[in-house]
Amino acid sequence: MSSDRSFARLPGFRDFVPGEFALRHRIFSTWRRVSRSYGFQEYDGPPLEPLALYVEKSGAEIVEQLYNFRDKGGRDVALRPEMTPSLARILAIHSRQTPKPIRWFSIPQLFRYERSQRGRLREHFQLNVDIVGEAGVAADAEVLAVAIDSVRGLGLKESDFVARVNDRRLVAEIMLGLGIPASLHTACLVVVDKAGRAGRTKTCDALREIGVPAGAVETVAELVDDGSLANVRRLFANHRPVLAALEPLEEHRTILYAMGLGGFVEFDFTVVRGLAYYTGIVFELFDRAGELRAICGGGRYDRLLELVGGEPLPAVGFGMGDVVLGELLRDRGLAPRTAPSCDYFMIWVQAEQRATALDAAHRLREAGRSVMYTYRPQAVGKQLRQAARCGAATAVIIGPDEAAAGAATIRDLATGSQQTLSLESLLTQRAVP
Repeated sequence: MSSDRSFARLPGFRDFVPGEFALRHRIFSTWRRVSRSYGFQEYDGPPLEPLALYVEKSGAEIVEQLYNFRDKGGRDVALRPEMTPSLARILAIHSRQTPKPIRWFSIPQLFRYERSQRGRLREHFQLNVDIVGEAGVAADAEVLAVAIDSVRGLGLKESDFVARVNDRRLVAEIMLGLGIPASLHTACLVVVDKAGRAGRTKTCDALREIGVPAGAVETVAELVDDGSLANVRRLFANHRPVLAALEPLEEHRTILYAMGLGGFVEFDFTVVRGLAYYTGIVFELFDRAGELRAICGGGRYDRLLELVGGEPLPAVGFGMGDVVLGELLRDRGLAPRTAPSCDYFMIWVQAEQRATALDAAHRLREAGRSVMYTYRPQAVGKQLRQAARCGAATAVIIGPDEAAAGAATIRDLATGSQQTLSLESLLTQRAVP
């Protein structure tokens, strides 16, 4: 290869140098710890799926957002842009033999051919958590609790982020109660979904443009301004279907307050989730400052499994990407600080002590410690400087006298204090269970 050639990283993709990888590892570790603490089991699927799987779920227009191609076997395939269709396909095969409810999570890498911007790249990792086979509100609340705790576990607090919750069934009853015909509901949901960014004036104009009655436009605009449950009850105090549709949200909130998570949750009429398959309670997590895209989004999707030939099972879940979450952690100073480090740096004074030092190093590694040493003959002073550059906590120095006595000089590189210990004592005292 010519030395003057260079290959730029593809737009929207990332290199994970050690510092970035440390942040990724911390996010993944927290996601796994929290998910397992709720009793969820981890699964995965292939990164390449039949293109038709995504077209079936989202329509032919999804193809413009995919990395898709025809493989050497003549199959139309795509790199997975999301995990839920794969989950549906997997469960179409395995759900009948799996005890219900199914509680699974996954951390796939996903790919979308979209314009890159802050918080959105062409690849990302995502925590997917789903409960399948349980229709009760307790499952909806549990899934949101996992999402909240997955962010809390990274050090973010109630002042940093909020979960905004709504119910698609409630929105439908409100639209019917306002005299908005069912034929306009989908278009109305699209407008409401954008209302937080569009503002009141543009939202009202958009609602009138699609044919929403004038009185209904003003009420929807009021709910956009103040979408609290209290305001919904006030506006529809005499409308029984709307009041009945509020009951699942009330139970949902009661469960989360009992968990101690109520302070993270707010009702928001504008959260309707753009994907057509959501059927009940939906939610999104945002930073309180409103500076970033959604951290997480999810809700109930009770009909998706049937679309890919599975049994008709209720389901609720969410996806939480690592890109926005990583941005938020950096903004709050919560990204891990990384520097080279190790527990021990082995130093031998003469070549004759090298074998003894390597044996001790390997035994310390087997005991769970990290150990480094020089690869070439160097003076002790140079080895000590290298130990400092490597971030070693302790230098283990073996010279002729130490080797003869089966011992080592142990130097604390932070304080400079040192002592002589037998190698067996060092290995016994420092062993990790």
